[in-house]
Amino acid sequence: MRLGDVTPGGRLRLDALTRYTQDVSDDDTGDAGLAAEPAWVVRRTVIDELAPAQLGEAMTITTFCSGLGRSWAERRLRVCGEQGGRYEVATLWICVDPGSGRPQQLTEQFLDLYGRAAGGRTVTARLTNPKPPPSPAATPWPLRAVDFDTLGHVNNAAYWAVVEEVFADQPRSGPSRMTLEYSAGLSPGDSVAIASDVVDGAQLLWWLADDGRVVAASVSIRPLPDGVYGA
Repeated sequence: MRLGDVTPGGRLRLDALTRYTQDVSDDDTGDAGLAAEPAWVVRRTVIDELAPAQLGEAMTITTFCSGLGRSWAERRLRVCGEQGGRYEVATLWICVDPGSGRPQQLTEQFLDLYGRAAGGRTVTARLTNPKPPPSPAATPWPLRAVDFDTLGHVNNAAYWAVVEEVFADQPRSGPSRMTLEYSAGLSPGDSVAIASDVVDGAQLLWWLADDGRVVAASVSIRPLPDGVYGA
């Protein structure tokens, strides 16, 4: 964990964690020889933060395919640190046609490479985060040039940077489950505002576009249920 990846208090930031897991995911598909097409877009990322990593801690990341659907697949990443930092990350990717952007069935090559690891497990692409209330109080949020990737989309890590900014003064007191879901997504030229709320103990955040009429993405942060990973 380097200086550029941690908070002033030395905790690994969520946007930096996401960059690490994206890089490992790309390395894995490259090593497997997966074809560049069709394309993949993220639908949902769940981060279970069991113990935050700290500045200087060395981390090991292990990844595998943990579930399949008709046009999507879930990749799990286990992030473990030498000093006790630990995260369980599950990212749901939609397989899309690069020309139309419409979902398409998983390819035979993908199933040959990753189907065995999924072990028959299925996953859903249904979104579960609460919707914002009608006409929520929202704050304009300018998009930066550094937020965009080569596909012209706001990169996943950039969304998590917003989470770090908005909830910087609300530290997590224990293991947490953070679920970031992408609806319409964000593109260059979008006018964006963010709204946040706390409902039933969950911290909620929404990215709103088109003068608040479109929910581009949302995140929920809740205490991690007891017993999810054993005692």
